[in-house]
Amino acid sequence: MKPLRIGSRGSALALWQARSIARALREISGAEPEIVIIKTSGDKFQQTSFSQIGTKGVFIKELEDALLDERIDLAVHSMKDVPTEMPDGLTIAAIGKREDVRDALLSSSGATLASLPQGARVGTSSLRRQSQLLYARRDLRMLELRGNVDTRVEKLKRGDYDAIVLAKAGLDRLGLSAKISEVLPHEVSLPAAGQGAIGIEARAGDAVTLRILERLEDAESRSAVTAERSALAGLGGGCQVPIGAWGRIENGTLLLDVAVLSADGAQRLWEKDSGSPREAEVIGRRIAQKLRDGGAAALLDRESRGTRA
Repeated sequence: MKPLRIGSRGSALALWQARSIARALREISGAEPEIVIIKTSGDKFQQTSFSQIGTKGVFIKELEDALLDERIDLAVHSMKDVPTEMPDGLTIAAIGKREDVRDALLSSSGATLASLPQGARVGTSSLRRQSQLLYARRDLRMLELRGNVDTRVEKLKRGDYDAIVLAKAGLDRLGLSAKISEVLPHEVSLPAAGQGAIGIEARAGDAVTLRILERLEDAESRSAVTAERSALAGLGGGCQVPIGAWGRIENGTLLLDVAVLSADGAQRLWEKDSGSPREAEVIGRRIAQKLRDGGAAALLDRESRGTRA
C-alpha cells in the first residue's frame, strides 16, 4: 500500500497532532506515512489581528487546497479551527477521541482569575475567551496575543502580559500543563466548538483512504462535536461573534450547553439541551433556535455590524 501523505501546519502543536495520527496509521497499515508541512494564512500573518484577517478557515484553507489538488491524502486539524461549511469534495473522515475541552489560565505570578490584580493585562487571540473573561471580570485589560503556544508562553514569561489563556488540550499535548495557574470552569469559559478534538479531513471520493481513517473514529467525540458545530452553524458562527459550546455524553445522553455573548462581555445568553447522540445535529439546531428566540438574534445582528451593547 502506498504511504499516506499527511498535511499539517508546521507549529509544534500541529506537528504533535500529525505525528499522533501518523503513529495510529502506521499501526493500522504497517506503512510509514509522510508528513507534509504546509504554511497557512494564519501562520503567515502572525502579527496581524484576527479582526483584520478574520478567523474563518485561516488555519486550514491551504491544507484544503492541497487536498483538492491531491498533493496530500489527508489533513489533520484542531476541530475548533474548521469552519462549519465544508468545501465541495472534502469531508471530515474521522474525529479522534477528544481530550480536555477546557480553557486554562497561565499567570506570571501563579494567580487565578479571581486573584489577578485590578486591571490585569490578559492576552488572548480569541474573542470568545475575551468576552467570557470580561463577563466574569469587567476590570480586566484584554490584549491581542498571537503566535504558537511556545511563543505565547514566552511573551507571558518576559512580562508582556499578566496572564494569558490557552486551550488546556494543547498545553497537555506539549507537556506544558505544569505552567497552568487555573483550569477555567465551564461556567466561566465555555470552549470553542470542537475544542480538544482532532479532526482528519480527506477527499470525499477517496474510498481507500476513508476506509482506513474510519478506524480512527470515536463515536462519542463525533456526536459531541457535531452538536456543537450544528449550534454554531445555526447561530451564523462564521462571523466575529463570541460563541461557546460544550457537548458531552453522560449516561448515554448527549448534553449541550451554548452561550452567546456581546464582544464587551456585558451580555451573555446561555441555553442547554439534551437528547440521543444520534440526534446531535437536531439538538444543535434546536438550541441555536432557542438562543435566537431568547434574544441572540438581535445580539448577533448588532455584533456582526460592529456595534456594541
